[in-house]
Parts: sequence; structure tokens; C-alpha cells
Amino acid sequence: MKVDFTRVTEFIVGDTQADRVVPPTGFTASLTLFSAAAMAFLAVFALALSMATGRLADRWGSELARSSTIRISAPEGQMAAQTAATLKILETTKGVASARALEPDEQRALLEPWFGPDLPVDTLPIPQLIEVIEEGEGFDAGGLRLRLAADVPGAVLDDHTRWRRPLVSAATRLRMLGYISILLIGAATAAMITLAANAALAANTQVIGVLRLVGARDTYIAQAFVRRFTLRALTGAAVGTALAGLAVFLLPAAQDEGGFLTGLGFRGWQWVWLLVIPPLAAGVAFSATQAAARKTLKDTP
Repeated sequence: MKVDFTRVTEFIVGDTQADRVVPPTGFTASLTLFSAAAMAFLAVFALALSMATGRLADRWGSELARSSTIRISAPEGQMAAQTAATLKILETTKGVASARALEPDEQRALLEPWFGPDLPVDTLPIPQLIEVIEEGEGFDAGGLRLRLAADVPGAVLDDHTRWRRPLVSAATRLRMLGYISILLIGAATAAMITLAANAALAANTQVIGVLRLVGARDTYIAQAFVRRFTLRALTGAAVGTALAGLAVFLLPAAQDEGGFLTGLGFRGWQWVWLLVIPPLAAGVAFSATQAAARKTLKDTP
């Protein structure tokens, strides 16, 4: 699609005589600027939420899908033998890249958020955990369970499918809600700008009538309204986007302790999306004002 920069320049520069049709101040100007800024501010946070949940879903889907855990519950005297037997089975299992038994310090770190840092792991009957990393197409979970049940009765395989899928599904749906919120924000922006444009057109009915008497066409009159409201929306959206971008930038960085709430924001090239919001707001204002102007001018005798 070829862009006619001459027409774009003419639209931005405008016509001094035509601009007098639209009141430069008043509640319509304030309403347009405020609504565009507020909606752009909300759109940035909705977009940040969508991107953050997208990263979360991808991380859960990629990292957890390639790992499994085997839990061994056995009497103290048999724990070492069953752990060794389990590791031996895993060495001959197709699709297993690596397997290792977690050290007591690692298991203590896993339990620390629930039981505190002073948990005596060595004196408690805590199951031994074995971390399994898959390769290629992965291993046959059903076949591995049968082998473990035959040779290591105290071993239980957990491939994380039971709780990984609901989490990924929830994150994906939350991302979709963010995108839907952006669409609703755009619709609300169009509605408010349409109301402001209709108010400005109604307030200038007499001026429009005079312009028609001197030979001005409806397209000439409509362009004056469209240009003014488009530039107002562009300015307001730029201010709102800048303020929201600064707010997102000042949010805490992603931390393991804070989980998802500290990872809200943009990463790397994703900041470029902020540059898209003001032009989109201007495009919404352009379409909404153009439709309102055409309808009003058509209905105005």
C-alpha cells in the first residue's frame, strides 16, 4: 500500500480558514484530550498485562513440559537402594536426557517457603525427589510407571501434566482478556470522541449553514472537524502513553520471590508497541469523527 505523504502533510498542516469552523477551546477539546490520554494509559497497562501473561504461559509451557519428578517414599534403610534402582531404570529409559536425585539442601529450599528456613530435612520422613529432564519426543510415561511399580514400589512419577495444563490455560486466557480489553478501550475511545464531535458539530450549525451559502462543500467542512479531533486524539494519546510507559518502567523488575506480579511490563523490542498506540488512537478518532461529521452534515438542512 503506497502512502501519499503530500496528502498526509496537507492533513497535518490543515487549512486556516477551515479550522475556524471547529472551536479551538471548550469542553469538546478537553473531553477529547482527556479521553484519549486516559484510554491510552489504560491500553498500555492492558498491553503490558497481555505480554506478561504471554511470557508466563510460554515459560510454563516450555520449561515444565520438558521436566518431570519422581517421588520415592520408602523406609530410611531402603531409601538409598530404591533411589539407586530408580536412577538405573531412568538410565535405560528412552527419551530421558538426564536424571539426578536432589540434594538435602535443594529439597530444603523447596520446602522453605512453607515451613521456614530451619526445617530439619535430615530428621524428617521426607520423600526423596528425582529430577528428570526429557529429550526429543520425551519418554513413555505409562511404560515408565509400570517399570517403577514393578522394581521400585515406593516411586511415583509426576510429569506435571495434571497442574501444568490448567496454569498454561489460565495464563493464555488472561492474555486474551488483555487483548479484549484493548479492543474495548478502542471502542470506548471512539464512542467518546463521537460524542465530542457531535457536540462540536451541533454547536456550529449556524457556521456550517453560512459556509454552505458561500459555496463550501460538506467534505471541506467535515475535513476541518476530522483534522482537529484527530490531532487532539493523537496529542492526548501520546501524553497518556508516555505517562503509562514511565509508570510501567518504574514497576519492580521480575523476581522469583514476587512471581508474576513483579514481571508486569515490556521486555526489549516490546517497548516499540508503545509507539503504535498514539497513531491507533488517531486512526480511531479519524474514523469516528468522519462518520459523525458525515451523518450530522447529511441530516443538517
